[in-house]
Amino acid sequence: MIAVSVAFPSPLFAKPVGSVSPNIILCMTDDQGWGDAGYNGHPVLRTPCLDQMAKDGIRFNRFYSGAPVCSPTRGSCITGRHPYRYGIPYANNGHMKKEELTIAEVLRTQGYTTGHFGKWHLGTLTTNIKDANRGKPGNTKHYPPPWNNGFDACFSTESKVPTYWEKGAYEKYGTHYWTGPDKRVPADQISGDDSKLIMDRALPFMRKASQQKIPFLAVIWFHAPHLPVVSAPPHTDGYKKNKNYYGCLTAMDEQMGRLRAELKELGIEEDTMLWFCSDNGPEGNRKAPGRTNGLRGRKRSLYEGGVRVHGLLVWPTMIRKGRTVLMPCSTTDYFPTVLDAVGYQLPAARTRPYDGISLMPVINGNLAQRPRPIAFESQQQVSLIDNRYKIYSKNDGQTYELYDLIADQAETTDIADQHPEIVKGMSKTLEAWRQSCKDSNEGKDY
Repeated sequence: MIAVSVAFPSPLFAKPVGSVSPNIILCMTDDQGWGDAGYNGHPVLRTPCLDQMAKDGIRFNRFYSGAPVCSPTRGSCITGRHPYRYGIPYANNGHMKKEELTIAEVLRTQGYTTGHFGKWHLGTLTTNIKDANRGKPGNTKHYPPPWNNGFDACFSTESKVPTYWEKGAYEKYGTHYWTGPDKRVPADQISGDDSKLIMDRALPFMRKASQQKIPFLAVIWFHAPHLPVVSAPPHTDGYKKNKNYYGCLTAMDEQMGRLRAELKELGIEEDTMLWFCSDNGPEGNRKAPGRTNGLRGRKRSLYEGGVRVHGLLVWPTMIRKGRTVLMPCSTTDYFPTVLDAVGYQLPAARTRPYDGISLMPVINGNLAQRPRPIAFESQQQVSLIDNRYKIYSKNDGQTYELYDLIADQAETTDIADQHPEIVKGMSKTLEAWRQSCKDSNEGKDY
């Protein structure tokens, strides 16, 4: 086990390589299991557009969400830092701190226009009315909406909503879409498949930016297939069971295809980084429709089934032929990768700890082994994953299990007793990282 620095003050980003400004699209589903796609072996589910992405671009076979639940992973996507560094340890807990730098805030300084579409879940969206989980009159404590975090255009909800809007559901459900301060989307604009509604707002944003020759960042966070799962024909057609679950994913997949078609029609497909992932593993137990493809654990667990998720990247100008990457990668890598792609060095990276790494060397075919491990913490669970091994603790680090993920990705055999030296080295690294996160959350990075 090679010791690693936990402060990570060394340069995260390559030196500027010119004025290239690729468009950036970060797509993410909600509670989609690692096995919930045709390209990953699902026997029934129809996802032809995701399957095509897997053929055309890079398929990250060991891609990890930043956490086993929603809100923390979303924070990791737009900051490059683990959510324990800024007080978002779990869903509906904490909020994005104003001192944190988001990918939208940084890209705006580089001439980008930015948009957020779909589920936010990093704080409330109103302080004037009752809305969603935490929004209510006078509650300003947890109010850091996307428009206060660098996003120019928004079509956002605080938290989950039905994946299909039946007549009258929007008024009854109590979670609304917002486009800005006190700008609640009216009910007459909300009906039908929710993934389509999100894409209906995202595409005009991209079209306008393209016409104006302005590079853009579009963060598209679908609600599917999070509960309440609802769908309708034609997306449910042909499914004999789990119609709503499979139907909402097929509907989402259709919107991914619609997005790629729009990029091609606009002539910007070549210079657009299009990413796709899920925020954590599938909901429920083994009898639930979401699949982990045999991985242990599900949503809320730091076993593989809770955090290993889909990871796809299509970027034709840089990826001419589809391939699979076996190196472990994470949602925390988005931030440094994107800034590396635009040739921007973040001054704060010299002193502020970042947990992600730039994947540009991976995209270029020059990196096959991750230079430092990926660390996790969620409630009483902690884990650390390197290129081969993973330690996991369910009791806040009192005892550790050890797995060889190359030989045993299903985590069936704990080999901690056979390799105490590996456990010792990895646990020491993990504890140092945990202390670094505590320091960050106390404000020592700002």
